[in-house]
Amino acid sequence: MHEQQVMEPVAPAVNKATPPRHSTANQKLNMEQGHWLLAKMGKKVLRPGGKELTMGLMDKLAITAQDDLVEFAPGMGFTAGIALAKNPRSYTGIELNEEAAAMLRKKIHGTGREIIIGNACCSTLESSSVDKVYGEAMLTMQADHRKAEIIREAYRILRPGGLYGIHEIALTPDTMSEEGKRQVQHDLAATIKVNARPLTRAEWTAMLEGEGFKVESILTNPMLLLEAGRIVDDEGFFRTLKIAFNILTHPKARKRILAMRKVFRQYEASMSAIAIVARKG
Repeated sequence: MHEQQVMEPVAPAVNKATPPRHSTANQKLNMEQGHWLLAKMGKKVLRPGGKELTMGLMDKLAITAQDDLVEFAPGMGFTAGIALAKNPRSYTGIELNEEAAAMLRKKIHGTGREIIIGNACCSTLESSSVDKVYGEAMLTMQADHRKAEIIREAYRILRPGGLYGIHEIALTPDTMSEEGKRQVQHDLAATIKVNARPLTRAEWTAMLEGEGFKVESILTNPMLLLEAGRIVDDEGFFRTLKIAFNILTHPKARKRILAMRKVFRQYEASMSAIAIVARKG
């Protein structure tokens, strides 16, 4: 995992417009989507930079017992478990998918712990009401204007000086041609069955700064989600055996997962995982 030097941003414009209220109608788990398919096979760590980059993000957020914490799209709850071990004053998960929310509520409950069904772009939380917000592997899956809406919502609900952390896929290098970006995005979306729109490191930084944040730290890791070594590191030896058994005994899932790994390997030099922590001014 690598940490990169952060340059001082130049007077970003703060967009304080009220976020649009999108529908939060019930959405069923779609096992055709790559991340839910992997979860069905038993994989718990579904973040592009693996457990290592998630832990790096958590370290940079430095969650304490005095923090009111929000997680956008907690999914299977892996990172929520890490965050809750820090015993924050409160934890709120904003999860659009009702089935995922129901599973999360079995794990996350008690005083100051809440799962809200809703869209990260319009959480309904009060303005300037929380200390830290984070989300992983969810902005990549949004169109650029939706990314901006979600970042804007994080800015709105954070108190002055609050931190926002993201963990996403980055295209490399920053000088990649527009044609190259479109090709990677197309092939990635086709195999994981989600309209993936990863950005370069410079573009992720510019998007955060454009909504008023000051980027404080950037961490990167290779995008090795489906490589054996990363899976063992993320899941442990015995869970890795269970995942392998499930994949071997589900031919359709195996075909899909091998196709995903093929695309990840094809663009190994063009994609990395990135975690950024930014501060509200």
